[in-house]
This record gives sequence, C-alpha cells and structure tokens, in this order.
Amino acid sequence: MKLSRAEYKEIVRCTDNLRPTRQCMKILKERFPNHSQSTLLSVFSLEYQKRTKRTISRHHAPDAIEDYYQRYLSKASSRPSSPVLLELANEVDLSPALMARIILDRFLQDQEGGVPSKPVLNSMLREPSLIPDQALANHIYQCTINDCCYGPLVDCIKHAIGQEHEVLLRDKLKEKNLSFLDENQLRARGYDKTPDIILEVPIAVEGHIVHWIESKASFGDDHSHRTYLNEQFWSYWNRFGPGLVIYWHGFIGELDSQRDRGILLKDCFPTDIVTLGQRTDRD
Repeated sequence: MKLSRAEYKEIVRCTDNLRPTRQCMKILKERFPNHSQSTLLSVFSLEYQKRTKRTISRHHAPDAIEDYYQRYLSKASSRPSSPVLLELANEVDLSPALMARIILDRFLQDQEGGVPSKPVLNSMLREPSLIPDQALANHIYQCTINDCCYGPLVDCIKHAIGQEHEVLLRDKLKEKNLSFLDENQLRARGYDKTPDIILEVPIAVEGHIVHWIESKASFGDDHSHRTYLNEQFWSYWNRFGPGLVIYWHGFIGELDSQRDRGILLKDCFPTDIVTLGQRTDRD
C-alpha cells in the first residue's frame, strides 16, 4: 500500500501515545480501516523503535533498573496472578519484551552473583520455562506474547514473514518464466553483498530497465529507505545496474523519486513486465 506523506504523518501522530502491545493494533485498525493491518503494524513498529532509541538509555541507568526490579518484586508479591510486569512496562513506556529482559537480567544477577551471559539470558527469554522462578517465568511469558515490536517471538515472526515474501517473489518470477539467480545461488558463486534476485535477462517495468529485485517485508519510511539506499541499493546499482525494490507493506509515495537514476519502488509484484523481445503497443 502506497501512502502519501500526509497519510503517513496522520498514522504516525496516532501512534505517539500507543504502547507496543497487541491491543494497539485494534486501535489503529479502527482509526484507519482502509489501511492493511500489515502496513499499520509496520509503521507503528518503525515509529516505536525510533522512540525507544531516544529513551532507552534512561531505562538502563542503574538506579532505574533497581527501581523497576524492586517495584516488580513488590507488585508480584501482592498480586502474583496479575500481569504486573506487563503493567509496569506500560506504566514507564518501555517495550514489554525489553522490560522483561531488564528484570530477568537483574534477577539472574541475584541468583548467580554476577552478570549472566547473553546466551543464558536469550535462551530463558525464548523459553521462559527455563527460569527457576515460576512466577517470574509467567510474567516474562506475558510480556513476550503481548509485545508487537520487540522480543524473541517478534524476531521469529519477522524472519518468517521475510522468508515468506522471498518465496512469493521467486514463485511470481517462475510464473512469468523469468530466469533468475537468488541470494543463495549468488553467494555460492562468491558474491558477498547481493540483492535477493538478479535477473539473468533484464526486464522493463513501467518503462524502466530492471536487472535486480530486492524484497522488503516492511514499510518504507524516510529513515529506513534512506538507510537502505546508502547501505544496500546504491551498491547494488553500482555493481548490477538499475533495479526494483518491493516494499510489500507499503511505502511513502514521495520516496519513489529515484526512477530516472535507476531505482524503482513498488508495493507489490509488477504486472506490466516487458521481457526481452517483447514489443509494446507503442513500438
């Protein structure tokens, strides 16, 4: 879904006071019924990550960590069956999964007398049943499943969605009988930094030549698109020529401004493909 910058800013304004729990998606969907849930979730996730980067340092200050931990212990003692850790995260405007990580880290320091290793911490966040305190394990689990922006569950879902769209792209190319090399084949040939697809025979899309295609299972906002341009797309252009980027969850329409320089943006697989040897009605 392609959004105008005005539409995008309207959604962003609505996300300012939302917490990254799954209930926020119901609010956004009710407010913007004509936009897909995947687009709304992707926009919210990007905006919340920006907000978190601006504020995360204060949540990791030693006095803040100790305050959160003592407040958690007090609430867990008085209301053991309530989602007290999730409530605490929402109260201080911190991602539930990130709050869970802070509290678990502090708990393990008490248990082990030192800072726990990242592998141990990550394994317990992925599988809370490994946590020796059952009440804490339940609270960690509640945070993980309710967070729509951070945590092991979100990471797993994002990875699966990314893989799903790469498979979808390959299937679409096969339907069109287009010959291509995917990222795995390119790496096997010694390429170190490649787009998802390189077309063995270039195509034309909306009058623009395309040598490569990159699949992004996310929304293209100003910050992410600028980062991708600098770190990926221009290097692909330098090495392989002009290409196509598909933002499956949509993008700000005004960002599609590099067509004449060789980078075309779409929010779906193109339907008006012209292959080598085809003639258009204008020919």
